[in-house]
Amino acid sequence: MKVFYNGKFEELESVKISPFDRGFLYADGVYEVIRTYNGKFFRLDDHLERLIYSLNEIRINYNDVNLIENILYQLVDRNNYTSEVSVYIQITRGSSFPRRHSFPEQNIKPTVFISVNTLVENRVENESGVKVILEKDIRWQRCDIKSVALLPNVLANQHAKEELSAEAVWVKDGYLLEGSHTNFFGIKDKKMWTAPLSNSILSGVTRKVILELCNLIKIPYSEQSIKEKDIKSFDEFFISGTTTEIKPVIQIDKFKISNGKPGKITKNLQAAFYDLIKK
Repeated sequence: MKVFYNGKFEELESVKISPFDRGFLYADGVYEVIRTYNGKFFRLDDHLERLIYSLNEIRINYNDVNLIENILYQLVDRNNYTSEVSVYIQITRGSSFPRRHSFPEQNIKPTVFISVNTLVENRVENESGVKVILEKDIRWQRCDIKSVALLPNVLANQHAKEELSAEAVWVKDGYLLEGSHTNFFGIKDKKMWTAPLSNSILSGVTRKVILELCNLIKIPYSEQSIKEKDIKSFDEFFISGTTTEIKPVIQIDKFKISNGKPGKITKNLQAAFYDLIKK
């Protein structure tokens, strides 16, 4: 498999990253995941805008974001992929010695790594719905940054897997925020709710698309967090993400939502989303 690493296209096996890279030592870096539909990267500008935001927030000076689009399509071509793909972009502050917590005093170049992988479309869960669990939010206070510091997310997602669930949804101060790698939505009295943008959640690209679709097909919504104690008063729930798309939630912990089947408004949003990606 060919990847992009620090200005060059290389075979994955030939890539060598220093053990003094700050991404390895401190999780001092950010990332993005972008996928294609019909061979085109979906909402690429939104993803790159978020990447720039994350870089700026942790003060990594990387000025070649404008080159990434060309790199992505070259990676697809060099790997001879003809199916839909997802790409992983990671940019760290770079490598410096000796190991110090503070930023290196000398000028160092960011470490840039980009890989591409084929996507196997499997929308069975999108049709039937999934179970999620609730998890106490133990993350840091800057969840708006797409940081590679993902250990809490890893542990939460592993717990979900062990509970035969698709996702773990973070709960903080009695409010449901987002999943370990998704945004979270509820529907009550034909109105959609989702947590407002803040330092407590990631500004999901698919989340942004869903709000646009709500405006398009006339679904009222409120950017308002859902209280954990109010779960049983909601009619539908779903999660969203770049590769998750729009996935109905039919059970939270031991509580089954409505009749245990995806709700009507969730299905309407799915249909509008599928229409959008066909264009």
